Amino acid sequence: MSVPTDSAVPELDGAPLFLLDELPDGDVLIVAGSEGRHAVDVLRLTPGERVRVGDGRGLVAEGTVLAAGPDGLRVQVAVRHQVPEPAPTLVLVQALPKGERGPLAVELATELGVDRVVPWTAARCVTKWRDDRVDKGLAKWRSAARAASKQARRPRVPEVTEPMSTRQVCGLLTDVDLALVLHEQASRPLAGLTVPAIGTVAVVVGPEGGLTDGEVVAFRAAGAQAVRLGAEVLRTSTAGAAALAAISAGTRWL
Repeated sequence: MSVPTDSAVPELDGAPLFLLDELPDGDVLIVAGSEGRHAVDVLRLTPGERVRVGDGRGLVAEGTVLAAGPDGLRVQVAVRHQVPEPAPTLVLVQALPKGERGPLAVELATELGVDRVVPWTAARCVTKWRDDRVDKGLAKWRSAARAASKQARRPRVPEVTEPMSTRQVCGLLTDVDLALVLHEQASRPLAGLTVPAIGTVAVVVGPEGGLTDGEVVAFRAAGAQAVRLGAEVLRTSTAGAAALAAISAGTRWL
């Protein structure tokens, strides 16, 4: 099936989005497994209802439900299209929070437009991902990104990278178009910055114990600017989302 231009895409703003690892060719798609069970048992979709099925990388098939049952959904595809990557690209460097605040930070950031999440092992992190816990931690963060993408009906699931050290984060910051470090003692407000409409914007969020002086110096040497969100000091799990919302309001949500 050909991929149409945006003008040929039907209006399906209210349709739920289901994500498959791969989006096979053909005029009929099968949504099975956990996605299919959610569609049938939770959303209780019935034949004739409109749905989207995507691969999490921007390719979306839109159509209607042919059948819904124990095996999931059979979807008649009306059109396929590739959703372009948003601009600017938003990167969140998130220090590892305690407990379930990590997945929460990823969930909120995903709903507010992040494109890449970088787990950062900061000096004052209470949580430490030892070698035997990295895979488990990444699985939780990536699952949160995927679930939040479906909730927000985002056709692109944010990438969650391998954990980075401070040195590695500095290397990342040197390659972006705008690098910001959230710091409660910064004099410059985030709202006063001019954010580029294209390129890559990175936001660094420290841990519960705050940034060390050495980390602030290293990030500034890498080209980052220290900024504050406001008078209040937010939790590490919500600060990144707040910053992303402010950035998106001036770039993507115009």
